[in-house]
Amino acid sequence: MKRVHPIAFGLLILAAGAWGGLALAEPTVPTGMVLIHGGTFKPMFRSTADFKEVEVKPFCLDQLPVTNEEFLRFVQANPRWQRSAVKRLFAGATYLKHWAGDLELGPEAPPRAPVTFVSWFAAKAYAQWAGKRLPTTAEWELTAAAGYTNANGELDAEFRRDLLAWYSSAMQPLNHVGSGRTNFWGVSDLHGLVWEWVADFNTSMVTGDARGDTGLDRQLFCGSGAVDARDVNDYAAFMRYGFRSSLKADYCVHNLGFRCAKDL
Repeated sequence: MKRVHPIAFGLLILAAGAWGGLALAEPTVPTGMVLIHGGTFKPMFRSTADFKEVEVKPFCLDQLPVTNEEFLRFVQANPRWQRSAVKRLFAGATYLKHWAGDLELGPEAPPRAPVTFVSWFAAKAYAQWAGKRLPTTAEWELTAAAGYTNANGELDAEFRRDLLAWYSSAMQPLNHVGSGRTNFWGVSDLHGLVWEWVADFNTSMVTGDARGDTGLDRQLFCGSGAVDARDVNDYAAFMRYGFRSSLKADYCVHNLGFRCAKDL
């Protein structure tokens, strides 16, 4: 049997590492976040100038929405975001209205329930304070499109049935975060708990850019706008796009929260 020279053997080991274990090493994922491996997002609506598909790079996403107790720590560390101190430019009059006080949650805001009545500005500030950012629409939609057992939720009949049930039922008192079933990526509560802010919420369909026209008139979008939709049967996506298109950055409402994302 022919012997292999020690140096040649070492080179083989290094090559195996480069092509194997080293190249496939998983990135470090912060505690409480989940690695989303990226993929292709197909927008529900787009103008002729928009890309048909958007490539989403791998990123990390919070497994759960931000809770009242987590947001309380944020306002304790950042007094200018307390209810009595926040500037009206950055949050409407209903900002944290369900809290008992500036630094007191009270019975209407259970610690483990998702924080709501927060503006886009406040959500963005929280994310920056936490060393994170808000997810983009493409990142959020790509993650939320996953079913329980498949990255493509359209192939998961149980998920599609639950999704339609959630979006067609009246809102119930908020459960604690994590009460929903996790999806293929290991993320919970993307559906069925609260709506969530995204970084670019104002790019939704009713803007002039999205429609390919030159102006912004929020009264012009109607049912006929669905004709150009990617999937006219995706009722849940219509609901999300319709809701986002109705928002302004200072809005604070009872069923709108957020979660954070982070680059790798």
